[in-house]
Amino acid sequence: MRWWVAMDLIEEILRAGEKQADEVEVYISEAESVSADLKRTHVETASGSKGFGIGIRVIAGGRIGVSSTGSPRDWRACLDAACASARLAHPQEWGGLPSPAALPPVPPIRDPRVALDPAWARNVLEEMLEGAGEHDAAVTGGSASASQSRIRIANTSGVLYEQERTSVGCSIECINERSTGYEFDASPYLEIDPRRTGERAAFFAEHGAVGEEIESGNYDLVLSPVALTQLLSHVLEPALSGRNVHAGRSWLAGKLGEECIGENLSIMDDPSRKAPGSTRFDAEGVPARRITFFDGGVLEAYAYDLRTAYRYGQESSGSAVRGGPGGAPSIGIHTLVIDGRRDTVDDDPAVYVHDLIGAHTANPITGDFSVELSNASWVADGEFETPVRSAMFAGNVFDLLSSVAAIDRDERIVGTAVLPRVRLNSQHIIGK
Repeated sequence: MRWWVAMDLIEEILRAGEKQADEVEVYISEAESVSADLKRTHVETASGSKGFGIGIRVIAGGRIGVSSTGSPRDWRACLDAACASARLAHPQEWGGLPSPAALPPVPPIRDPRVALDPAWARNVLEEMLEGAGEHDAAVTGGSASASQSRIRIANTSGVLYEQERTSVGCSIECINERSTGYEFDASPYLEIDPRRTGERAAFFAEHGAVGEEIESGNYDLVLSPVALTQLLSHVLEPALSGRNVHAGRSWLAGKLGEECIGENLSIMDDPSRKAPGSTRFDAEGVPARRITFFDGGVLEAYAYDLRTAYRYGQESSGSAVRGGPGGAPSIGIHTLVIDGRRDTVDDDPAVYVHDLIGAHTANPITGDFSVELSNASWVADGEFETPVRSAMFAGNVFDLLSSVAAIDRDERIVGTAVLPRVRLNSQHIIGK
């Protein structure tokens, strides 16, 4: 949608909405992408897609209503539906939608080099296949994609913000006998490495085929950024939500000012990082800012959106996120970052864990988890040694974060997080 067309549409919705509600918010999302898939070693035809959505939120007497549509022609029906849902909602404490404010600087999250070219996607697949050919493993599937998107948010308090972003990514899965390997790479910029992605997936498949059993016991572990993200996204991020804290659904409730994780760790949401979640404003138009949740292990803050902040007498931390134009904003984290004293993590012998199976079953309230190790291997002197055939890992995420002995110097983008590998002291592994 052209800029002036979008502006006219937004103004029309806001004017009409003001006649029916105290406040109105409009969220418009546009996206275009191209992708291609692998079926074994055959590159399938690339395809493109476009998406458009309007989300409307109204507030009337403290009652909040939301609705969405994928058609700009249907905005009036969408507005009427939002007003109808507000009439059915329970009233709550509400302090108003945000007014315009100075936005913090962030690195560009739009790379002008990203072109939605099917030939680019096919070339990425071919590069992954070349990388996978370096090891004895068969490719079972893969994909490559590139996208361009734009969001606009406006409200009757005068906010009118716009943000563009790009994204590229690739993934591949390989197999050797019963051993599988999966790897991916993603970035807002043309900075992915398809060849290495293919090589790593094939390596894990080949390496794991000669795995050996491990005895049950306590071992030092090295968690990859992928494994670490899986645990944190299912436990830590929900535990930091102000809504869960005040509802008593978080282990961190009532613990501000207490040392809750290892004293060598700091954990924050830093939307100014060069990452997919980088942003100048949140999904409600509140300026985004760096939030230090843990400083030297001490819990310093929770995350709030406007609705939760008003309800509990707090201030929004600029933590509202949306999965798209549909539905209301919710509390989330833009870019999860872990910091502390950096060192090597795999010089001394340890069990390296590349991936986890079952992290989604972790208890988001207590932090307890039980997972299966995937693509695990002994490491020493920075090199992979004997692969571990199968093992279970059970524990508690908060105890785990208290056991971090070292943080790697390198980081990796996984989803919207930017995380390093971490070394953990004496973790219990269930083997044979």
